[in-house]
Amino acid sequence: MALPKIKPEFDVDAYMAWEETQPERHEYLGGEVFAMSGGTDAHYTILLNTAARLKSALGGKPCRAFVSGMKLRIERADAVFYPDVFVTCDARDRQPEASLAKQWPSLIVEVLSDSTAALDRGRKFELYQQIDTLQEYLLIEQDRTHADLFRKNSEGLWVLHPATPGSVIRLESVGAELELEGLYEDVEL
Repeated sequence: MALPKIKPEFDVDAYMAWEETQPERHEYLGGEVFAMSGGTDAHYTILLNTAARLKSALGGKPCRAFVSGMKLRIERADAVFYPDVFVTCDARDRQPEASLAKQWPSLIVEVLSDSTAALDRGRKFELYQQIDTLQEYLLIEQDRTHADLFRKNSEGLWVLHPATPGSVIRLESVGAELELEGLYEDVEL
């Protein structure tokens, strides 16, 4: 009879130290680590287009855009994720102790794939909502020209603003506008 595998558990500080020594990226949730898989050409092209357009739109503002290599720590959820793109405008994320992980984003962007769409729309969104500074969550599909922007309203409810071909996505949290088609530049659907 085979013995069950023992699942290693970490606290967040042990995970952060361990993760810095790993050749692959891992996300952390409640003491467990999960290996991250790679993406498609379309995924990374959309990610790059989005990050480049955000960086350009944020010029002269106290906000910074980060791509999937930067960790986002959600202290309330005991979680650390690697969002595809996120923007933080909070001075606390510019401090030296925030060099490996940010905690106060205004905007998070995920590029959806068949394998991650349910998680990004469900559990991750639920956990991201525990971030007080988060105002918008943008989900971009990679197999058709469509995005869903969720924006937190004054009552604290998340309202859906879908974007279809010809749409301009107004990101109020960071004062930027993105043409949906521009996010798909060089992507063959």
